[in-house]
Formats: sequence, C-alpha cells, structure tokens
Amino acid sequence: MKSFDSLFPLRQAQPGRRQVLRAGAALTLLAALPLAAQARLAIATAINRTARNRALSQRIAKAYAQLQLGILPDRAREVLTTARQLVSSGFKEMGQHEWPADIGKLLAQLHAEADKLDSLVTQAPTKDSVLQVSAQADRMLDAANTATLALEKLAQAGTAKLVNEAGHQRWLSQRLAKNYNLRAISPEDKALREQLQADAQAFRHGMDMLAKAPISTPAIRVQLELAQGQWMFFDAALQRPADTRGLEAVATTSERLIEVTNQLTDLYEGALKEVLG
Repeated sequence: MKSFDSLFPLRQAQPGRRQVLRAGAALTLLAALPLAAQARLAIATAINRTARNRALSQRIAKAYAQLQLGILPDRAREVLTTARQLVSSGFKEMGQHEWPADIGKLLAQLHAEADKLDSLVTQAPTKDSVLQVSAQADRMLDAANTATLALEKLAQAGTAKLVNEAGHQRWLSQRLAKNYNLRAISPEDKALREQLQADAQAFRHGMDMLAKAPISTPAIRVQLELAQGQWMFFDAALQRPADTRGLEAVATTSERLIEVTNQLTDLYEGALKEVLG
C-alpha cells in the first residue's frame, strides 16, 4: 500500500500528525455514512460508479448514432450492448447498499432517466430517434452529475474531486464523439458546433488541472501522459469533415480515449481509498 506521503509529495507532516489526519478523515466519513454503507461500499467506488453513468449515457448515444449512420456497425452494436449492461450492473451494485435519503432520491432520479434512455435505444435508429436519444442521454448525464457531486461532498476529501474530474474527462470524450456524429445528421446546427468547441476546451482544461493536482503517483503520471497522447489523436480526428473516414476515425479514437481515461479514474479512486484509510 502506498504511503500518505507518496500520494501527497508536497505535504511535510510528521508521522504522528499524519496518522491523526488519516484517522480524522476516516472518522468523518464514518459519521456521514449509514452503517450498512460503511460496511459494504467505499465512498470512492460509489463516486466512480455514479460518475461512470455520465460517460455511459453519451457512449450509448454515440453508438446509437453510429448505427444510424452505418459507421462500423458491428463495433457500434457491441459498444451499445456493453454500455447498457454496465449501466444495469452499476445500479444493481449501488442498490445493494443503504444511502442517506437525499442521496437515495438522486440515485432514483438517475435510474429513472437511465431507464428512459434504455427504452429509446431498443427501437431501430432513425434521424429523429437519434436526436431523441441524444437529448435523453444529456438528461441522464445531468442526473448522474448531480448525484456524483452529492457523493463527492459526502466524501469530505479533496481527492474525491479528482475522481470526479478524471471521470469528467471520460464523459467529455464521449459527448464530443456523439456530437461529431450528430454533425453528419444535422450539419447546419450552430449550437452543436459551439458545444463541440466548448467541450474540447473543457477537456484541455481538465487535463491541465489533473496534471497540476497535488496528488500523484507514478501510475497516475503515466496514465495522464497516455491520456494526453490519445487526446491528440482524437482531437485531430474531430477536425476532419464528418464524412465516412472522419466518422470512423472519431469512433475508433474515442474508444481508445475512454479506455485510458477510465483507467485514470480508477487510479484516482484507488488514491482516494488510500486517503480515507
């Protein structure tokens, strides 16, 4: 297990003080969570699982649009099936634990939005249904983000914000790819172009923030470098015209990027568990 100092290299606490700080953080968390949740679920994992739904909502919509466009359809069906299964398994996992009433209400709202999205993608994709799925995916994203922020606050640890931010990169990559697909369906949509530009800027800002964060490990630094490299390929694909070759490039590079950012989020989850003891 990594030491507290390896996670926070700039902190110069004495050993006794360090132990007190870790114990204090753990006691704060124990006081905040109901007993069943204390026994069965790390808050770091809860943040990651809930935040993952943001990316899954956009990944589902991305793959559904790919099917309508006829872009790598076999792979798109595989992505769609896997994403839907992850949403379902995530809710089953979270449903095994007791939550404070306000958190439980937010998770129920998220589940309801996810069910609506899942129902929509069972129909054959058309231009209109792709737009409906995209809009519902954004509603699920908003619900997942609200629940994630509530769990982050519950954790009462600065590292929780990094789990959230790394997960933010995860869903931005998928919304960028989804909206790029929508460009091929609605090429005159000015708001869509503006959203693509804003999300690309937000992704760059997020990478800068994570690179400058005080918490780090060798594995996190390596994964950040990999994410930055994959972003360069993905960003280049996003600049291409939304024709068949461009759509295929975005489909493949977005999958590589979410794989890397998912691993990065898992590393920050592990770091938060270290901090919480």
